[in-house]
Amino acid sequence: MDRLMFVLTVFSLTLIGLVLLSVRREHIRVEYSVSWLAAGVILLVLSLNRGLVHWMAEFLGVEHPPIAILMIVSCVFLVVFYRFSIRISALKDANIA
Repeated sequence: MDRLMFVLTVFSLTLIGLVLLSVRREHIRVEYSVSWLAAGVILLVLSLNRGLVHWMAEFLGVEHPPIAILMIVSCVFLVVFYRFSIRISALKDANIA
């Protein structure tokens, strides 16, 4: 589990760094970066707080904490992807109009 938490920490810090660098270079707009930054911060909090992971696993009724991490990460990214799908649909409708 320690290796998983370390990899999750590195991944979340890399995600946050890439998003901030992309905003700085104007490759991504600030309003779109908020979702990715929130996802990175959630992953960072999970990776640094082992007690929270065990509590979430117990709350979700999952026997193994790494499976709870996988479920939470999947849900976070599904929310981000859903948000972008809504935005893309709105842009397509505006483009057609």
